[in-house]
Amino acid sequence: MAKIYFKKNQSIQKLNPKKETVTMILNYSKALSYFQCGNLKAEIISN
Repeated sequence: MAKIYFKKNQSIQKLNPKKETVTMILNYSKALSYFQCGNLKAEIISN
């Protein structure tokens, strides 16, 4: 069973996202803000 964990996986592919995708995710994360009021937690996108 130990051999299963050390066997190399040949099907791993490198992910190469587009520059536009990375930029969109970074801008979204910059605009996202959280606040808490009592027991209520909310997310706001401030764009």
